[in-house]
Amino acid sequence: MNIPLAFIEAGSDWRAQIRALPRAEAARLATRARQAPLFAHAYAFHLNFRFGGMAPPDLLGFAVEQGLVGVKIHVDDGEAASLRAMPHTALQGFGAEARALGLAVHVETSTTAEDDLAQAVAIAQVVGASSLRCYPRYEGRVSEIIARATEDLRRLERFDPGGQMRFTLEQHEDLTSTELVGIIERIGNRRLSLLFDFGNMINAFETPLAALAIQAPYITEVHVKDCLIVPDRDGWAHLACVSGAGHLPMQALLVELLLLGSDLPQVTAFGLEEEEAYFAPALRFPSDQPDPFIPARSQSYTDPGTGDLARRLVREAAAARVQVATVRAMLVDIAAEADDQRNRP
Repeated sequence: MNIPLAFIEAGSDWRAQIRALPRAEAARLATRARQAPLFAHAYAFHLNFRFGGMAPPDLLGFAVEQGLVGVKIHVDDGEAASLRAMPHTALQGFGAEARALGLAVHVETSTTAEDDLAQAVAIAQVVGASSLRCYPRYEGRVSEIIARATEDLRRLERFDPGGQMRFTLEQHEDLTSTELVGIIERIGNRRLSLLFDFGNMINAFETPLAALAIQAPYITEVHVKDCLIVPDRDGWAHLACVSGAGHLPMQALLVELLLLGSDLPQVTAFGLEEEEAYFAPALRFPSDQPDPFIPARSQSYTDPGTGDLARRLVREAAAARVQVATVRAMLVDIAAEADDQRNRP
């Protein structure tokens, strides 16, 4: 089955997007592209955390090396060395090191289940995190998943009564953008917003720019990556790849995200989540009946393959550095095009 070009390319001419902007908006875009808050994401080192002895403090070093403003790290990254496995004093030390380096910390977890979410919030509070990402990972009918996630997320105010953190709900391959927005609106917690991932809507049979348009009023954080869109049964899977080598309209997405918010940027963090070789199957299909069933699934993992693991770890670390340069180059091009638009007679 061929992927329709319209699926990939609709609305993806980012230069035309910018040329259609009023001068004031183009000026705002240029400034925001130059000041985009880029975060290191631990998943860019997923295999190094699992097999290469990488630990959370190493991600802080990478962020400093690359001139990034913060880190996004899952409670389980590093397994035996992870935030979840750290004693209280080590968590305090990690947070203190991040603050000394001038880095923001965002913590992530792959659940909304009460006990696990409460533990993730507690970890985030000890390290001084300003944000916690979550997503539901339930088996069941879509209506059941929505109901359970909504009930879970209503507890956030109880877990963080002092209002220390923001919380983000990520589209993670099963729920559609409209369903996610419905959860946010039903809960009505001003500290709960959406995290937009560049590729995760593919598995829910949505296109990137269309998904962004639906989620836009509630997006405050982003995972930046690229992927190939792979036909899977009568839906779409995604196979993550090196940024700039896939099917996603990365520059067009960056333009739209940078423009969100009038006086202040709405998006406060762009996590650089290079995920080369991560595969996620289709979960929603055009042939779905109302209220389809979503099967059980694990947290995200990348298969290291059967080749030379040491070489694979080196390649992953190199790719993380290249992604920083690639995204920065995209932002430079966006800023330059916006400057041209602002200065047109």
